[in-house]
Amino acid sequence: MPKSIHTHDYQVLVALLREFRLAADLTQVGLAARLGRKQAFVSAVEVEGRRLDLLQLGEWAVACDSDLITLVTVFEDRRARG
Repeated sequence: MPKSIHTHDYQVLVALLREFRLAADLTQVGLAARLGRKQAFVSAVEVEGRRLDLLQLGEWAVACDSDLITLVTVFEDRRARG
């Protein structure tokens, strides 16, 4: 079984995180500032080099002017479509 960071579902999640950032009209630097992190953290997430836990996913969504429920709902919809 492949590591979860290399699965199709994880690729879908990472693409969605990037989409949320772009929809909020944020650069990686801008999102990092909202998260209280460095730009390298955002970059590492978006190139699948850094995993986020549930709390961090929620923080990412809120920093992108959304919420965890919306993020998970969109993710599940995309997963269902394959």
